[in-house]
Amino acid sequence: MSAAKSRMEDLALFGGQPAFRDELHVGRPNVGQRDAFLERVNDLLDRRWLTNDGPYLKRFEQQISQLLNVRHCIAVCSATVGLEIAIKATGLAGEVIVPSFTFIATAHVLEWQQITPVFCDINPATHNLDPSRVEELITKHTTGIIGVHLWGRPCDVEALADIARRHRLKLLFDAAHAFGCSHNNKMIGNFGNAEILSFHATKILNTFEGGAVVTNDDELAAKIRLMRNFGFSSYDIVSSIGTNGKMSEVSAAMGLTSLESLQEFVAVNFRNYKQYRQLLAQVPGVSVLTYNEVEKCNYQYIVLEIDEEVLGINRDQLDEILWAENILSRRYFYPGCHRMEPYRSRYAQAARLLPETEILTNKILCLPTGTALGPKEISAICEVIAFIVKHAGEVKERLSVKPLFPHRWKSSL
Repeated sequence: MSAAKSRMEDLALFGGQPAFRDELHVGRPNVGQRDAFLERVNDLLDRRWLTNDGPYLKRFEQQISQLLNVRHCIAVCSATVGLEIAIKATGLAGEVIVPSFTFIATAHVLEWQQITPVFCDINPATHNLDPSRVEELITKHTTGIIGVHLWGRPCDVEALADIARRHRLKLLFDAAHAFGCSHNNKMIGNFGNAEILSFHATKILNTFEGGAVVTNDDELAAKIRLMRNFGFSSYDIVSSIGTNGKMSEVSAAMGLTSLESLQEFVAVNFRNYKQYRQLLAQVPGVSVLTYNEVEKCNYQYIVLEIDEEVLGINRDQLDEILWAENILSRRYFYPGCHRMEPYRSRYAQAARLLPETEILTNKILCLPTGTALGPKEISAICEVIAFIVKHAGEVKERLSVKPLFPHRWKSSL
């Protein structure tokens, strides 16, 4: 880390040294106990059982089921594939209501299967689907709803379940952010027809790449298991349509290793969250999203809402200054699915129907956290933000004559 910023010229965007020598990412992977993982890798290599429902996969699925107190866990190669299989298995077709304020995969999995994603606005207080707006969008072509537990904060599952029941719709939850979180003391994974977890490298628990479909529906679970493995019901009998969605043994081994350190990962995230809240509490125009500490939570995301009128500069300007300091903040989920292709061209008027989404996509900024950061790094990040805000007027003036750098693509999604 470089010395604290004391004048404009100290900011890297204006010629100074970056606050950090190495880049700090949002979603830097948690690794767990390396020796335990390598021991499992050596074991699976010795047995030469690398995929196709090996012992590590079965143990991983069992432990996830036990942790979530859910009847079935079907591990898959990615959450995206899990969503695709769950959509096919539940018979979704026609139109499905989803938020636009989410990762693009939530919309793409529908479009991939010739299903129309109908973008619904969010509740600005929760960042999740607004149930009152969901009901307005139901037509004779609607077959389902996909809610997203954004940041690990649960949707209004009761309201969405009531809507789904009354209109005879299927209800899935994209729980990519919500592994290890609870709602009314019930673990995420137990709601709707099924929920889809992500174990991508950037998540609280990772299998390198991977995911799982969890459900309490025996018939649906059996169907998903068939679909995950090309539809094979026995050695040479195919009894349904299917794909290759299997999780490999090495991924399951990483998952088991990660599970052994899960509480440590959560504890570090919670410590980071409390420190960010404390240090940014008095910074005007910057609000740190809060979590319900009564419920179980993974605290995987440090989410800021930026108020440009109070702060004096906008979210994108703050973001660009932080990137120059090697603090690689993320503008989740800018600009919203409705402004990405192919939806942007197809639904040109969508923005008019999504006013809260439009506002939020220009306010949110996520900061680095996780086991790759310690208290010193977080203190330094907050000092940089406080300095920028304190001198926002001069920063804005300098930025008016210095064009912003284009955003660089990074793999930490």
